[in-house]
Amino acid sequence: MDEPGKRPSVNPLDKLIGLARRGGTIRLKGLNDRQFTAVSAGLGLVLAAGVVLAAGPWDSGQRKAETDWAAARSGTGGAHHEPAGPDTAPSAPPVLAALSAAVDNSAPDARTAPDGAAAALRTALGPLLKDPALGTRPAGVVIDTASGERLYGQGAGAPMTPASTVKIATAVAALSALGPDHRIPTTVRASADLRGIVLVGGGDPTLDKAALRRMATDTARALKERGVDEVRLGYDTSRYSGPARHPIGPNENIAPVSALMTDEGRLDSTDSGPAPRSDDPARDTARTFARFLDDAGVATGADPKPGRPATGSRKVAEHRSAPLSSLVERALTNSDNDIAEALARQTALATGEPADFDGGRRAVTARLRTLHLPLTGANFADGSGLNRKDKVTAGLLAGLLARAADPDHPELRPVLTGLPVAGFSGTLSDRFTGKSAGTGLIRAKTGTLTGVNTLAGTVVDRKGRLLAFAFLASGTTSPSEAQSALDTLATTLGTIR
Repeated sequence: MDEPGKRPSVNPLDKLIGLARRGGTIRLKGLNDRQFTAVSAGLGLVLAAGVVLAAGPWDSGQRKAETDWAAARSGTGGAHHEPAGPDTAPSAPPVLAALSAAVDNSAPDARTAPDGAAAALRTALGPLLKDPALGTRPAGVVIDTASGERLYGQGAGAPMTPASTVKIATAVAALSALGPDHRIPTTVRASADLRGIVLVGGGDPTLDKAALRRMATDTARALKERGVDEVRLGYDTSRYSGPARHPIGPNENIAPVSALMTDEGRLDSTDSGPAPRSDDPARDTARTFARFLDDAGVATGADPKPGRPATGSRKVAEHRSAPLSSLVERALTNSDNDIAEALARQTALATGEPADFDGGRRAVTARLRTLHLPLTGANFADGSGLNRKDKVTAGLLAGLLARAADPDHPELRPVLTGLPVAGFSGTLSDRFTGKSAGTGLIRAKTGTLTGVNTLAGTVVDRKGRLLAFAFLASGTTSPSEAQSALDTLATTLGTIR
């Protein structure tokens, strides 16, 4: 499809950062504390109300997937860019001071901030991180994105299971390697005599039936112009390698990872969240394409077979995905596992690695290393966060978000614009509700597996600073209580005087 069905487009940075700025610090001029709170809340609600609500959440499905898996065990390198087409994600204006490459976000938290921010955060966050709901191993980091200074850190350098918050790393790596305008192609190639055609997958999990039909119509037109009305149809998935199944096993939260699929392999009408999945998305896509060719007046005869285009073949039809910026936003808002795995493989292809789980791990690590981020102990076993072997630190997650706010890296801005809005969109649509002070103001990626709860995002504090935060909890026993404790931590960041 040309555009994802649910694409968030609100960028609070453009509104909030543009209010005022003096001496490197964002300020709201002429407002006392109560007025500041009222204005901030109003801005947040107006901004969030414009977001296209995305269905979800997926995190509960990740817990279900892991349960099913356990039960089963016991029984910028992209070439495809176009200036035209859907707009890319909006970028924050370059008013934030650049993050210094020399800043070590894994170092102890700052204790000498001129306005006492670090001391205030220690006083407010320290007791909250001791909440038993956060399990046996909580960690947290807060970074001032304008200066790159880490204002708070507890367990900042401890590698922990991130669950779906690892999608932040996947998205940053993909945007860094390919750029926000990159589009993933799906093509049809015909042999020299036009008697054989091959549907070639490029790795777009959002390809839909409407796009397939248009490709079939274009293919039929090209064939019939040469007097051909019957062909042999094949399909090519060779762009991806390695196992198609995620290590967690078959489940409703992720389809087999294939270079050719339609609607993420979904067998129902949903476009987000758990759903019945095809066992062979590529074959099913080729069969659907064959039906569309028949409708357009070109017979395909036998069932489509796997294969590659013949030597000397030529392109007769093509569809390109929405820009990578849109795919990233959709992946983060909906916690979309299929798009996340595709992003990891596209990153692998752009960096010369095999497009499989191992290649994605190496490629993501390499791209993040070029951004001078703290990678000690990091392991990207997959792109989605379903794998418990994923390990990141709170320092890395917060650092990724701070880097996405860096005016020297506008290509990373979709990571911020794609974060769910508290109480309004995606996996935060049913959190921060009621009278929460964080509603509409906090943007954050959620993460949930059995015994793991995480939250990483951004918030503008009472001093007008854009803060990047990451809170990770391990050994939790109640997902709802852990989520509430994490939400309280994020809300507190925006309300500390």
